[in-house]
Amino acid sequence: MTAGSRGPTLIQDVHLLEKLAHFNRERVPERVVHAKGAGAHGYFEVTNDVSQYTKAKVFNGVGKRTPLFIRFSTVAGENGSSDTVRDPRGFAVKFYTEDGNYDIVGNNTPVFFIRDAIKFPDFIHTQKRDPQTHLKNPTAIWDFWSLSPESLHQVTILMSDRGIPATFRHMHGYGSHTFKWVNEDGEGAWIKYHFRTEQGVKNLSPDLATKLAGENPDYHTEDLFNAIEKGDFPEWKLYVQIMPLEDANTYRFDPFDVTKVWSQKDYPLIEVGRMVLDRNPENYFAEVEQATFSPGTLVPGVDVSPDKMLQGRLFAYADAHRYRVGANHNQLPINRPKNEVNNYQRDGQMRFGNNGGGSVYYEPNSFDGPAESPEDKQAAYAVSGYADAVSYDEFDHYTQAGDLYRLLSEEERTRLVANIVDAMKPVEIEDIKLRQVQHFYKADPEYGTRIAEGLGLPLPQEV
Repeated sequence: MTAGSRGPTLIQDVHLLEKLAHFNRERVPERVVHAKGAGAHGYFEVTNDVSQYTKAKVFNGVGKRTPLFIRFSTVAGENGSSDTVRDPRGFAVKFYTEDGNYDIVGNNTPVFFIRDAIKFPDFIHTQKRDPQTHLKNPTAIWDFWSLSPESLHQVTILMSDRGIPATFRHMHGYGSHTFKWVNEDGEGAWIKYHFRTEQGVKNLSPDLATKLAGENPDYHTEDLFNAIEKGDFPEWKLYVQIMPLEDANTYRFDPFDVTKVWSQKDYPLIEVGRMVLDRNPENYFAEVEQATFSPGTLVPGVDVSPDKMLQGRLFAYADAHRYRVGANHNQLPINRPKNEVNNYQRDGQMRFGNNGGGSVYYEPNSFDGPAESPEDKQAAYAVSGYADAVSYDEFDHYTQAGDLYRLLSEEERTRLVANIVDAMKPVEIEDIKLRQVQHFYKADPEYGTRIAEGLGLPLPQEV
């Protein structure tokens, strides 16, 4: 609406103003990490009743099915980055159980780079863009890793063939952290989750991954959508490792250290069920972009552990969603539990529904409002020590990384070394390279020596 054919646009053209104003607000802040991702709906079916270990209903009763939603993602890249970069993959599952939602928020690796949540912002800063050049900074990445030897196990996985999955369908998923299962009798056990792909593990070579990054940066997103669309439904089997509570005090590695794995010889995989993805989202923004996950979204029968990294995530994830999507993000259809939600939360931006109507809005109260269920509280466990900056007692950062290196075939070792050498060549400070090579050498002398030779550095000496 204008003042004549050449006149200025009139402010009374409310349709134009509304359209432009809404367009300017169509984007919510992207995730700081895991910004690029794809998702799908499906179901979980119990194939082995584990009620002797947990009262979580989602895992009990052979044949029982629970709807779910899953989001796969890369970690470091922005929303428009390539799917085929060398990076861990996020593996987040939301179960819509009869006791409310349960989220398993993991990765495609069983370990992580760090084990103390206070280091997480620093780690992610190194993976993002330099504040001056706005470019990725290999010097920062390897400086951080070389000064954080606990990262060596995950770095070895990342730089191996598994660092670039062929598709989201052809990779395993892990809860990574240790959790506690509790049964109806109040008996507990420490557990770890393993989702093992039924499609087989497949990876991309660096050359093909680079080619795809240029030709089709949405390769993994497209593959997942097309597979489901044509009825080739991806499947995973869910297994758990179960550790008696008392073993945590004597196991040769700290079972709560997320940079470590539990040997499957010590704690074999126990099958729980199968996960099938059989429905694509109808709308990406509504279902994938606005999906929110938190390791603190629990159900009765699943408790947290003293894992220091997990403890930090319990706050950080939900707080990220409150900032990015809003205080009432759990009321969105993709995040809303299928069962009735009872709480005293009211108001806030984008409050959906009737905001509790005229019902009682505080507790305790005399009006028969929702009350706590004492039987669903987390199980107690003993703690001791002083309130202090206390790190893990375990400082063996090399055994498991070395074991992994020695498990690889000669061809896999050669590719691993080549990937690391290529990634470290741009590092601008020689001391950083030398320090990192020393870590590889401590894991396995051959491992460190081959990387030193590839970088043209003096051969490391064991110290």
